[in-house]
Amino acid sequence: MLLIKDALEAVEGRWKLLILYSLCTGPKRFTEIAKEVHGIRDKALAKELKILQESKLIRRDVYDTFPPTVEYTITEHGASLRNVLYELLSWGRTHRKEILG
Repeated sequence: MLLIKDALEAVEGRWKLLILYSLCTGPKRFTEIAKEVHGIRDKALAKELKILQESKLIRRDVYDTFPPTVEYTITEHGASLRNVLYELLSWGRTHRKEILG
C-alpha cells in the first residue's frame, strides 16, 4: 500500500498527468503545454511544472537565445509512466462510453 501511496502522491492533483501526457510527444514550451492542457491557468501550470521538475519527472531546459527559450521535456523517469497514461486514456474512453451510453 505504501508504494501505491508514493506513486499517487507523485502524480496527484488535477493537472500533473495531463501535463505529462502532453510532454509524451516531445519537448514543449510553456505556451504549447498551456494550449494542450485545456482549462489550466498560467499560475497553476507554472506551479505544477516546478513540482514535476522537483520530482524528476520533467526537465526544464533554458537556451541562450534572446529572449531566452525555455522547453520542458519528460525525463526517462517520467517516460516510465507512458504505459500508465495510455492505459488511463483507454480506460477513460471506455468509461465515457459506459456513462454516456
